[in-house]
Amino acid sequence: MNDIESVSYRIVSLNVGTKKRMKSGRQEFYSAIDKHPVSDRIYLSKTGFARDEQADLIHHGGVDKAVCVFDYLAYPSYEAFLGQNLQPGAFGENITVSGCSEQDTYIGDIWKLGEATVQVSQPREPCFKLGVKYNAKELPLKFQTTGITGYYFRVLEEGYVSAESELILCSRAANSVSVMEANYIMHQNKDDFHAIHKLLSVDSLSASWKSTLTKRMEKRKLN
Repeated sequence: MNDIESVSYRIVSLNVGTKKRMKSGRQEFYSAIDKHPVSDRIYLSKTGFARDEQADLIHHGGVDKAVCVFDYLAYPSYEAFLGQNLQPGAFGENITVSGCSEQDTYIGDIWKLGEATVQVSQPREPCFKLGVKYNAKELPLKFQTTGITGYYFRVLEEGYVSAESELILCSRAANSVSVMEANYIMHQNKDDFHAIHKLLSVDSLSASWKSTLTKRMEKRKLN
């Protein structure tokens, strides 16, 4: 792990939410995508913030996806796409941060977040519930094709976090891959097995992404 010059970003909003019933056509389901900003300190454990929930524990939450992060500077492009103004936490993220984009954030980056220490584990994979929330079924595909998806943290050290905390970069791995590049490899550049191998070589990549990419490699070998 290489120590680098410290870089910090301002937290715009710290957001939590509880699961609620949603409906799409005849389909009913629960989701905690509606997050609201909080002003007090919240404890961040290995599995996420206190007072925050995930309805679908198969695809959301867990130690590799304890905290969801989204860059507030990407909001204007999505506001134009949706034709409406958006408030922090609009995409169900726990941390709305200013300027920490997918291009500038790398898998394995270690950050100080308030009293806690966190690490980037994988890009976010937006699900259909985002489209349901905004009545725009094409929204998840928009996230995927642009690569502006947000990303997840795993928690290395637990502690209290507030909206006044800063996100301070501590270290970056030498063989790191940006969140944007990881998105491109997973969703667009599926047959570039040199690129897949490069991403798999990042030790801190989440277990679920490692599994998906390894299966893709094995399938190609069988063919």
